Amino acid sequence: MESYYKVLSIAGSDCSGGAGIQADLKTCSALGTYCMTAITAITAQNTFQVNGIENISPGMVGQQIDAIYADIIPDSIKIGMLPTKGIIETVACQLIAHEAHKIILDPVMVSTSGCKLISDDAIDSLVTKLIPIVDLITPNRHETELLAGHSVNNLNDIVNAGHEIIGLGAKAVLIKGGHFDDEAMTDYLFTGKSSEPLTFRSKRISSTNTHGTGCSYSSAIASYLAIGYNLQLSISKAKEYITNAIAEGSSVTIGHGHGPVNHSFNPIKLLKHPL
Repeated sequence: MESYYKVLSIAGSDCSGGAGIQADLKTCSALGTYCMTAITAITAQNTFQVNGIENISPGMVGQQIDAIYADIIPDSIKIGMLPTKGIIETVACQLIAHEAHKIILDPVMVSTSGCKLISDDAIDSLVTKLIPIVDLITPNRHETELLAGHSVNNLNDIVNAGHEIIGLGAKAVLIKGGHFDDEAMTDYLFTGKSSEPLTFRSKRISSTNTHGTGCSYSSAIASYLAIGYNLQLSISKAKEYITNAIAEGSSVTIGHGHGPVNHSFNPIKLLKHPL
């Protein structure tokens, strides 16, 4: 008998299809893994605005996770939007109870424009309950500043912030460089094993079609971890994927705002492994 490499995405829904659960499903499929979902919130949004958010109850979020683990054991976990303290604490308890591993947290706390998306008590729970149990957290610039408690404007700030987030109990931190004004897109990986970060660089692509890049990047990392690559190689391959997805989607018009990347520019047949 054989089984697919399996990823569980715990995140919010984007009805426009470019981010959230929908982006995770597309990314995993493009990379040959099988994606399951536990939906935490339903959003009414499109490529230029969010019109409404309705949170799923913590109990239902927990039931979704239980249903998956009762039948299909994930090889990795991707966590995205967790809008409330109750949902965060439920997810943390469920992952501990099910002995989940290879957990990637994309901390959806701050919008691209810099607006906070979750409450202070939810951020406290994220820091105390969730960050210590995940294997990698992937904050953008705004989220890094919120977690570290100071502005991040240069490399020295990035290094200090990375170590400070490790100090919160994180096993590894990948600070993404998309919101910095440098020519290269440089991401910085911090672990407790080294004082200097590992860097992952790619050419910056001029495109307005970047909706859902953070969701897609983190689910790509989760996919490669599920397949069996180590963390460093998973990040490297995921960065290559998202860079190509941005490039291939840069000339395609979807909607009237920031369109999605092209998740399926080079789809791979669903990968299997022997049981």
